[in-house]
Amino acid sequence: MVQLDFKDRRPLYEQVKEKLKLLIIEGVLKGDEKIPSVRELAQSLTINPNTIQKAYKDLEVEGFIYSVRGKGNFVAPLEHAINPVRQEELMKELKKIIAELMYMNVPKSKLIAYIDDIYYQKEVESRD
Repeated sequence: MVQLDFKDRRPLYEQVKEKLKLLIIEGVLKGDEKIPSVRELAQSLTINPNTIQKAYKDLEVEGFIYSVRGKGNFVAPLEHAINPVRQEELMKELKKIIAELMYMNVPKSKLIAYIDDIYYQKEVESRD
């Protein structure tokens, strides 16, 4: 499910968070699906449970998962994953990325085509 790269410079909790986020975004993990407990994932990755706990806390703050006391952690259904604060943060990041690409003389048409391709791929995947 999740594999860590110990040569990666990013902290382990960030790697766990990004891997789980990617699984959720790609639809591998579905809304309301239970994810491994902190202890289970820590044992399978042979890392400290506090590392997993931090990743889960960040995912919960970002709206990707929710916890039920005594039951565990679950993937947030899409309607609950809409987080306007996080959307604004991502839009600011996107603005910076676009500004850098503009500086590198990447044409607007290429950026738009790239975005269109991403949306098209998602539509195709959702039909399957």
